[in-house]
Amino acid sequence: MNTAPAQSLKPRTYMAVLAILGVAHFLNDLMQSLIPAIYPIIQRSYDLDFAQIGLITLTFQIAGSLLQPLVGVYTDRRPAPYSPVIGMVFTLSGLIALAFAASYAAILVAVALIGIGSSIFHPEATRMARYAAGGRQGLAQGMFQVGGQAGGALGPVCAALIIVPLGQPSLAWFTAAALSAMLLLTWIGRQQAAISLHFAAVRESLAGHQANLPRHATSTIAIGLVVLTLLMFSKNAYGESFRSFYTFYLIERFGLSIPASQMMLFVFLMASAAGALIGGIVGDRIGRYRIIWISVLGPLPLTLILPYADLFWTGVLTVSINLIMASAFASILIYAMELLPNRIGLIGGLFYGLNFGLGGIAAAILGGMADRYGIEAVYHFCSFLPLAGLLAWFLPRIEQDRPGAAAKR
Repeated sequence: MNTAPAQSLKPRTYMAVLAILGVAHFLNDLMQSLIPAIYPIIQRSYDLDFAQIGLITLTFQIAGSLLQPLVGVYTDRRPAPYSPVIGMVFTLSGLIALAFAASYAAILVAVALIGIGSSIFHPEATRMARYAAGGRQGLAQGMFQVGGQAGGALGPVCAALIIVPLGQPSLAWFTAAALSAMLLLTWIGRQQAAISLHFAAVRESLAGHQANLPRHATSTIAIGLVVLTLLMFSKNAYGESFRSFYTFYLIERFGLSIPASQMMLFVFLMASAAGALIGGIVGDRIGRYRIIWISVLGPLPLTLILPYADLFWTGVLTVSINLIMASAFASILIYAMELLPNRIGLIGGLFYGLNFGLGGIAAAILGGMADRYGIEAVYHFCSFLPLAGLLAWFLPRIEQDRPGAAAKR
């Protein structure tokens, strides 16, 4: 007798919504990735040093990080399904400003606008991915991430094929990506009401079961979030050494041209896209805790070898490192959501904000190090960063992290 209602309240995975969210994330991160992709161009045009390059990244990522938790807190209380569209307006403005920037100060203002756009986009988009996931949280976050990572990877290709030959003003062409994203996100906004109602109905039908689960103690939540933050910092610091400085490293050490170095950066970043999707899917099967261990500590032997490798093995090692390391993000995000299941917007804003802010801090530090000690010294130093993965030992083993638990919720 109760079989039909139970079936009707089974968590549903909205694959079309997840696919469109992934495409929107692709477009958002494609536009963001144009910033580091044009660094070799603007370095020559404006005679910038590595510290100034790092400051551009810091400005962009701080603008993209400070607002995200605040936006997340607001949308937890008052869902704003069309707020990502507003974010795209800022990104569109920033792209136009960057295309026609005539000074270093104007570049900083332009990248800040793009960062603000991203800070508004991520919290509500993360919530929608959570609601549309049903019982396949890892898959959902993996699809959302693979869109963003693929978009980030395409930036260097666009720089090599379009911006390098045509110049900085060609950035204005990418406003078409912002306009396309606005249309997709408007459609997503229209779907959100129905999906949110279904999500709420499923949670209510499971209220009795959830009441029997132990609530996480404040100390457990605090320890978990602190450890996840430190792991995120070590992962982002290493990743930022490539996003901001890999092209310079390849040009200086191996004598590559700008387009050739951009193509190698593209391959490196595509490994992030594959790693994000694989990590999300595997995390649904073996648990977040194991994936985090593997992804943050596993690359250590490869990072230690990298500074001594020739060009061929540099390519092989960097792809392998990023493939493993990128698998962590979906699991870290879901792990944090399971610590605070009623604050999805805050968690999305906080951890995407951390992604921006911590990456920006790392870029500024590494830029100063490159100016003082040389670009190769950056990669010798960063090779030890995966040792921070040992902090995963202190992660609390929360009940929801059991393999298959997501499917049961």
